[in-house]
Amino acid sequence: MRVLSDETLEEKSLVFRRIGSAIFYGLASFMITVVNKTVLTSYQFPSFQVLGIGQMTATVILLYVAKRINLLSFPSFEFDIFKKIFPLPLIYIGNMIFGLGGTKELSLPMLTVLRRFSILMTMLGEFYILGKKPRIAVQLSVYTMILGAFIAASNDLAFSVKGYTLVLLSDLFTAVYGVVMKQKLDAAELGKYGLMFYNSLFMLLPAIAIATFTGDLDAAARFQKWDDVLFLIQFFMSCVMGFVLSYSVILCTLHNSALTTTVIGCLKNVCVTYLGMLIGGDYVFSVINFVGINVSVFGSLMYTWVTFRRTENPVVQTQAVTTNV
Repeated sequence: MRVLSDETLEEKSLVFRRIGSAIFYGLASFMITVVNKTVLTSYQFPSFQVLGIGQMTATVILLYVAKRINLLSFPSFEFDIFKKIFPLPLIYIGNMIFGLGGTKELSLPMLTVLRRFSILMTMLGEFYILGKKPRIAVQLSVYTMILGAFIAASNDLAFSVKGYTLVLLSDLFTAVYGVVMKQKLDAAELGKYGLMFYNSLFMLLPAIAIATFTGDLDAAARFQKWDDVLFLIQFFMSCVMGFVLSYSVILCTLHNSALTTTVIGCLKNVCVTYLGMLIGGDYVFSVINFVGINVSVFGSLMYTWVTFRRTENPVVQTQAVTTNV
């Protein structure tokens, strides 16, 4: 019987961690989109605001418990933290709520295509506010994505003014969040988990107040499927997947690289684009729309390639992971 050496066991363990963390991130990234869509569209849950409140509540609880058991760490509460991170909590909740609203109103292929406007908005924001000019190749790939989006939207048979407005607002908040983060060094000291925790904590009560005022809490309470076990499982998954996704990004980047994480994120978007035509039942096929979606997908793949062609620049890698995930 052959006995494996410690070095061989360590190599196998390393390979397992790399493959396992990559699969974990891919599944988490895919599932959060699909589960949100299923809850809001297939089950017709009446309030994306209440779902957002559930996600913020789960984020606060899970991050607090994880911090207590030393699974991760972030700075403890201090009274000046809100001043350090403002206006990030407002941008954070805007991105979350409008993103969920767009998920409810649009098919997954069009949602994924329109979400790429956030990359264009970020690029423009960094140019005009931070003075950063991207390479020509990066600009061309972004313009290709946007061209595809325009072609697809020009013949979107399931066009929704409300859905388009919500997604584009979410894109705007995503771009503003990224640009503001680069200006607020005090906020960056809190780290990814600290920002998630305090953004959710500070905006939880205002979100509940708004949902109460708009009648969304009452509509959610009168929802007919709270006794449906499958719905409850998916609602719970939707609430906790935000934390799971963020943790999977850290693990994948730790055991592989920022490049690997971003490539997987891009491939996930491709999968969501095409499988989304079957999920939710709200995608209406047309030739022009399908061509536009494919042009945008090509631009997304090109963006991933040109962004990481210079792999010696780790700062650019990290920033692009945040944009694409």
